[in-house]
Amino acid sequence: MTILALPTSAGSGVGTDAPDGGAKIFQRIWPARVSESVNKSHMGDPDEDLVLQCQNGNPAAFESLIRNHQRMIHSLTFRMTGSLADAEDLAQETFIRAYEQIGSYRGAAKFSTWLYRIAVNACLNWRRHEARRFQLHANCAGNLAAQQAEAGGVLAENEMSRQVQAALMKLPPRQRAAIVLTVYDGLNHVEAAQALGCSETTISWRVFAARRKLKHWLTPERP
Repeated sequence: MTILALPTSAGSGVGTDAPDGGAKIFQRIWPARVSESVNKSHMGDPDEDLVLQCQNGNPAAFESLIRNHQRMIHSLTFRMTGSLADAEDLAQETFIRAYEQIGSYRGAAKFSTWLYRIAVNACLNWRRHEARRFQLHANCAGNLAAQQAEAGGVLAENEMSRQVQAALMKLPPRQRAAIVLTVYDGLNHVEAAQALGCSETTISWRVFAARRKLKHWLTPERP
């Protein structure tokens, strides 16, 4: 997984090492300073101190936020896309957007929930531009039941993971996001609703509908 690195001294830009040894350079970003009243709204969030440091112009603090949440965000983007390459690109995009927008974060939800929302929106935008690739992934789920019965040992576990991922890719993107956030990442329905910008009732319905579809697709057919 690509490690995203931010500047540790003033005047630097946001960047990351590219797979081919080159470097991706991004425009300089200066997080907005925040008032004491905004500072107080962040109480109770384990990322509070790092967020405040970043908002007050310390880019090194954001490097720590990346280390704290990189695995979480990469897992989310992979579950949403089914592609390691796209997942890395979207995880990188998520952190760049978060760094650009950190001055607007007001602590209405936990920082991790706010970060989830950015990541999910990035994935949904990706989905709109990758309809053909999505269809190819969905087609891979055609033989789930037969393949599940044939696999054995570690291969069985790997095959099941592949089957589950293929089934996830068949779900509508917003149902997939609801399942990923609540089942894989352990958010409750309130937190998932905040991350996706919808009501708790909507999350509950999306999770219910997604579970029903996944059960149907992943249950082996009886002879």
